[in-house]
Amino acid sequence: MSGIESGASPIGGPQDPPEERTPQTHRGPDNPAARFGASMAPRASAKTLQARLIRKERENLERVFASFETEESVARAAALIAGARRRFIVGHGRSAAFAHLLDLDLSHGLSQVSLIDGQSTRSIDVLTDVRGTDVLVAFSLRRYRRETAELVRAFAQRGGTVVAVTDSTESPLVEPASELVIVPTDSASVTDSATGIAAVIHLLTALTTASAKGSRRRLTERESLIQEMGLYI
Repeated sequence: MSGIESGASPIGGPQDPPEERTPQTHRGPDNPAARFGASMAPRASAKTLQARLIRKERENLERVFASFETEESVARAAALIAGARRRFIVGHGRSAAFAHLLDLDLSHGLSQVSLIDGQSTRSIDVLTDVRGTDVLVAFSLRRYRRETAELVRAFAQRGGTVVAVTDSTESPLVEPASELVIVPTDSASVTDSATGIAAVIHLLTALTTASAKGSRRRLTERESLIQEMGLYI
């Protein structure tokens, strides 16, 4: 494995105590209905609202990149994913979209990547055969889904390694996680921002693929198959 993996935190708990991680600012109410009245001025013009949203998203991205330039949670998470024998990914509700994106991107260069979607891969099947070399990447943003928290806790109790991507030290994923990536989600919209989460997925994919064994061969073979099957116009 490359030098990316050398900084991985020991399995069993996040390397940094929660109080040293990315501070959370006031994010407003945790449900869209309440946020509508709190964050959107009545009768604001589309131009005014768009400017406010763009400003907030730009601030959010700057916070994301600034925090990961000074701490190494994403690099440590990538090292754990690259070093695993099997990689499982999960998210419920809105977080299911983030889990699906990471599954698609990681599968380009890594083998043994499975999205726990309740259909092709089910939580109960994964939990009956957890191994110490398995990693579960779990996405959970407020309002935190109970099924994600329960799966993460059970996976960790059975000896698996959990990489949690979440938005606060108050998340139920913090305690059982082996590595914790906290992403700012401040927003001027009716929903918390997904911009920082997408950026973290991009970073995780790049760092993991760069250090995983066989990724170059897999990418090359995949491209050959794409051409052979004529998948794209």
